[in-house]
Amino acid sequence: MSRLLDMAQEAQTIVILGHVRPDGDCIGSCLAACSYLLEQYPEKTVDVYLEKPAEKFSYLSHFDTIRQDEPSGQMYDLCICLDSGDKTRLGNFAGYLEQAKHSICLDHHITNRGYAEENVVVADASSTCEVLFDSLDLEKISYEVAMCLYTGMIHDTNVFKNNNTSPHTMEVAGKLIGKGIPFGKLIDQTFFRKTYVQNQILGRALLESISFMDGKCIFAAVRQKDMAFYGADNSDLDGIVEQLRITDGVECALFLHETENHVYKVSMRSNNQVDVSKVAAYFGGGGHVRAAGCTMNGSVHDVINNLSIHIAEQLSADSESGA
Repeated sequence: MSRLLDMAQEAQTIVILGHVRPDGDCIGSCLAACSYLLEQYPEKTVDVYLEKPAEKFSYLSHFDTIRQDEPSGQMYDLCICLDSGDKTRLGNFAGYLEQAKHSICLDHHITNRGYAEENVVVADASSTCEVLFDSLDLEKISYEVAMCLYTGMIHDTNVFKNNNTSPHTMEVAGKLIGKGIPFGKLIDQTFFRKTYVQNQILGRALLESISFMDGKCIFAAVRQKDMAFYGADNSDLDGIVEQLRITDGVECALFLHETENHVYKVSMRSNNQVDVSKVAAYFGGGGHVRAAGCTMNGSVHDVINNLSIHIAEQLSADSESGA
């Protein structure tokens, strides 16, 4: 039995937390853990706290039970943290981690700080859903749990295209498909299909994007006033940075989303040469070699200038090495 299940078996009250602005892997892993534990231990209390998730994930089991209410100060027997490399990424719900009797973190971010009592961090895993799958009993994974896990995996691997996709990733995906899930429908409905608003904000970002460093880098920025104009929210920004990344000739793509006045959430992607996790870590963020992020203050010009220095250093070093 895995350490996660050992700890869950001993606990009567369990809280599950994920990172701020939850993506598919975060939502999928949190709801997979919730569904699995309630199926195996229906007598236990299992609560999931996340910022408001995108409605496109509403088909997932226990989606309607996700809580966003203000922290109550309740002390849980066990806190399970998923897909969050730093406790500050837990946002307003970090207090549940600090107050819990025991805690465990499952993650795949190379920059994970090992902040829980127990930490299961597999940096070469495709997703936290893959890490979670390996901590569960395959025979006890239901259709509902498989739906959650597969959803998280396709979103963090860009439908199995990213470099974090391994033979083991595909083996796990195959076992989940074996549970009878409609895998093609999940990909179309949650990954490729976009709303009219999403298409509008994507078009705006691409139209105003700027390439630099002789076309090796590209960035786009969406400001608060743009979000208000289109009536968009955070979930409508999914896929923009990936669309920038696949621009011909681009090595590194940057997408800036203004969350407060002159405060930007930065998403970074690279193809072959730039380790964006190092760039993000320098500015207090984290992530993976080819996908990372951070939060930065200043104007768009300031943010891009500061990031460019570190990106240029890596590109220069790579060029000098003859790669």
